[in-house]
Amino acid sequence: MAEFMSKKVLIAVIFVVFVFLGSYFLFFSSPQAKGGTVRLVIPLKEERSVDYAINSLYEVGAIKNKTTFRFALAFYGLSGKIRPGAYVMESGVNAFALASELKTRDEKWMVIPEGLRKEEIGEMFAESFSWSDEELEKWANEYTTVQNDYFEGVYFPDTYLMPVDDSPEKVAERMINRFNEKFAPYAEGFAKENIKWTTGLKIASLVQREAAGKNDMPLIAGILWNRLLSNMKLEVDATLQYARGDAGNGWWARVTKDDKKLDSPYNTYMYEGLPPYPIANPGIDAIEAVLYPEKTKCFFYLHDEDGQIHCAVTYEGHLENINKYLK
Repeated sequence: MAEFMSKKVLIAVIFVVFVFLGSYFLFFSSPQAKGGTVRLVIPLKEERSVDYAINSLYEVGAIKNKTTFRFALAFYGLSGKIRPGAYVMESGVNAFALASELKTRDEKWMVIPEGLRKEEIGEMFAESFSWSDEELEKWANEYTTVQNDYFEGVYFPDTYLMPVDDSPEKVAERMINRFNEKFAPYAEGFAKENIKWTTGLKIASLVQREAAGKNDMPLIAGILWNRLLSNMKLEVDATLQYARGDAGNGWWARVTKDDKKLDSPYNTYMYEGLPPYPIANPGIDAIEAVLYPEKTKCFFYLHDEDGQIHCAVTYEGHLENINKYLK
């Protein structure tokens, strides 16, 4: 009899447990809020706690119960920090589905420095967005060569929050759109000065690569204008680096004597005038420097070991600066 009662008790306990777990699972599996898309943005370089995500989603009505969602996050191993990026989620789903969506970023932050050539930018995206070698090749030789004026220089250096599934073609489009937005006021300025915007952008790319910092840019821009207006060869080392490309030591390795012998339209030691396209993607400071250069009589410049710039009016004066600051 006692054994029979023990079995009944055990069955009853199991039944209660199943009912409890079923109810609990049903609670967790039921929609936690009204349907709709919600976007959670974690600022660049600011990992946020799970509490931040829970509170943010609760405030916009994406979840109804914080404890329920916390349990679901823990189930997916999301009990620590949430990485920077943007997470796009459907709020009209159960807690587990919502937590699962939070596990994968839909958009990533990308910081593109000033002065890179498009191949370098492509390499950054290839690493972060897992592009294939074929996609990277198409970025450099297909998607960024559709329009002549947009061959180089228009892949604007900035901070982007981009969908991780963007194709290389879409990335190029987004960067060009950002350039058009940021460059528009300066394009008007160049037009007022009767300067083609493409000319201004070419010079800005030289300034960007030649300057040691923002403060150098107006002086270098002024010197380059002096050379151009005097029909003097520009003789800018950065153009040789662009013409040579990556020969195994990086895209911008130090110039050698052999580099000056390269028969390339980018070789400003060999050919007068500007290269056919920009040699890098300049920032706003370089663009402004070209539009508002420092007016001097200098035609030559160099940087000493401390990065300080020195200019000279004559080649003889330039040689004196070389002996004084570089030897």
